[in-house]
Amino acid sequence: MSSSDRIELSIDPGTWEPMDEDMVSLDPIEFHSEENPYKNRIDSYQRKTVLIEAVQTGIGQLDGINVAIAVMDFQFMGGSMGSVVGEKITRLIEYASKDFLPLIIVCASGGACMQEGSLSLMQMAKISSALYDYQSNKKLLYVPILTSPTTGGVTASFGMLGDNIIVEPNAYIAFAGKRVIEQTLNKTVPDGSQAAEYLFQKGLFDLIVPCNPLKSVLSELFQLHTLFPLNQN
Repeated sequence: MSSSDRIELSIDPGTWEPMDEDMVSLDPIEFHSEENPYKNRIDSYQRKTVLIEAVQTGIGQLDGINVAIAVMDFQFMGGSMGSVVGEKITRLIEYASKDFLPLIIVCASGGACMQEGSLSLMQMAKISSALYDYQSNKKLLYVPILTSPTTGGVTASFGMLGDNIIVEPNAYIAFAGKRVIEQTLNKTVPDGSQAAEYLFQKGLFDLIVPCNPLKSVLSELFQLHTLFPLNQN
């Protein structure tokens, strides 16, 4: 499902207000390969998906409740988390902190963007730091929704830092993929051990929710926290 489809599914019609739409990656480390330079890949995905980057962020209403939401799009270069993705999500969190809005991040990513080197890894710390202020200092509610796949640096940072972590049925959730683990450790990864249902049984998530009832589940969750506010304001 594309990020635009997910926004349409979750946000009340006519209430979506996008943020930082024009923010574009500038190939910060000038990564080039003989097969396909990074800048050419970005241009190709922009034409194919009609998106500027691998995440859409903005403000909208969910059953009349004002929310801040970021939706990653796996169709854009595997949802790679580069500098722009990290900056857009961080700015959204800071906006939600200032306006005391509940926060949703829909995760769909292969992880940090290798074409941006250590700069992409820095996004993990930057987003996590903004979330710390949002959750611990402002006492606000953050709900990540893990879709298939959610892996790498996204799983290792904001994907698993939610107050209530929701995952879609049969989603593939991992840090390193099955092939990478087996080649690195020379051990066999059991089939299904990185599936949502198995990990739910191990206590990694709070809820498994299919797409159709997701909006109503989020609405009930936010209403519950209105009855029992996390912040005195």
